[in-house]
Amino acid sequence: MRAETQTTIEAVRKSLSLLAQRLDYATAPHRLEEFNARVEDPTLWNDPAHAQKLMRERQVLVDAMASYEGIRQDLADNVELIEMGETEGDAEIVADAEAALTALKARAAEKELEALLNGEADGNDTFLEINAGAGGTESCDWANMLARMYVRWAEKKGYKVELQSESAGEEVGIKSASYKITGPNAYGWLKSESGVHRLVRISPYDSAAKRHTSFSSVWVYPVVDDNIEIDVQDKDIRIDTYRSSGAGGQHVNTTDSAVRITHFPTGIVVTSSEKSQHQNRDICMKALKSRLYQMELDRRNAAINEAHDNKGDAGWGNQIRSYVLQPYQMVKDLRTRHETSDTSGVLDGDLDAFMAATLAMDVSGKSRAEANLED
Repeated sequence: MRAETQTTIEAVRKSLSLLAQRLDYATAPHRLEEFNARVEDPTLWNDPAHAQKLMRERQVLVDAMASYEGIRQDLADNVELIEMGETEGDAEIVADAEAALTALKARAAEKELEALLNGEADGNDTFLEINAGAGGTESCDWANMLARMYVRWAEKKGYKVELQSESAGEEVGIKSASYKITGPNAYGWLKSESGVHRLVRISPYDSAAKRHTSFSSVWVYPVVDDNIEIDVQDKDIRIDTYRSSGAGGQHVNTTDSAVRITHFPTGIVVTSSEKSQHQNRDICMKALKSRLYQMELDRRNAAINEAHDNKGDAGWGNQIRSYVLQPYQMVKDLRTRHETSDTSGVLDGDLDAFMAATLAMDVSGKSRAEANLED
């Protein structure tokens, strides 16, 4: 067996080892039996919110077990095929199995990264907010490009995307937009996207064809489960209704049902402009509780926030990533140093490599390998 093939096999085995560790594979079948017993309880759906949470936790376990077993079985099958092909002198079988192992290595590495999504809220759905920075038309257009990028990313993941609110730019693009993104580990994947994103390009709105720099901010926070107690007192909030405004289309209406909730102690403002005022109040309260929960998560991780704040100003905030379209093409993350020249792919939603690089980076600055040695 070729040395390169041996290296690939060892890489898959290492990923399997981490997956088994994160899954606590020895106890997984027993935990699944417990889930199944609880699911069969006829009183389970007396509390729909609890039932849905239980079903989701069960599905996460089922998927993790199936993923681990699938990778392990595919590894064994392809190793056997290579050994058989070498014994029989069939180079085609060997080549096919080696190609399958290479693909399996990538798949195992992706699942290994997903296994690192073990934070308190990583498995939750998420809210994503985008706000244009200073710069008028340019920043509004950039905010719209970011919104499309994240929607495309979510669609590729098979996630459900719901537009919560949108404020149109005066000429083009958007001043702000808020989305709810629903799917496994949505918050865990997207949480690293919070920060200021910088665009450098020749402006299509400048007749002199000058290079412009634009900034827009992205804010990601988890959807809070109903069983998490977040105390919001009536005296601390103001609820306003207003006529929504936007660029038009199926997601934007112009009734007086839009709702804005202002939280006085923190200054947090959340909005929703669906068709039902009652629905908008419910969405806004959930979004507010999620923001407050995110603040608590930030407080617990003060060291992370301090490191982020020390990265310096870029425009009106701390930039995490630069998207350069002219004079050359490059997208570079300033935290992990991961970069690519495929700007079109990134703006079309190919963000996994950037998210993976951040996941693999320990908050203290250690590499993933160093962090694993300390586990």
